Amino acid sequence: MEIGSIHSGKVTGITKFGAFVALPDGRSGMVHISEVAHSYVNDIREHLTEGQEVTVKVIGVSPEGRVNLSIKKAAPPPPRKDAGFNGARRAPAGPPSFEDKLKAFMADSESKMSGLRQHSDRPRRRK
Repeated sequence: MEIGSIHSGKVTGITKFGAFVALPDGRSGMVHISEVAHSYVNDIREHLTEGQEVTVKVIGVSPEGRVNLSIKKAAPPPPRKDAGFNGARRAPAGPPSFEDKLKAFMADSESKMSGLRQHSDRPRRRK
């Protein structure tokens, strides 16, 4: 198993954290729930079923021989919904996404922490 290689396999088992896939060479590997789809996966059974044929990419092999697989990295990413004409970004039509909210929170938090650091670095006068 070489990292980066693409294989076809059959889902042999599903757990709450991932799916096991039988590979053509007789080995098996695991697809972690975060590697199933490009979108958030709450219930893996909404995306995979036992016996389903899937295309996977080898993303890691542990020293013990465990094979880590990805379904989402074996296929091209879906087109972005916010890409306008000629790929230009446009303002989102709906409410901000989680990522946008997180970026705004992190920027605000960093700004506040910077202010606190500046205030605490000042020498204090004693009366």
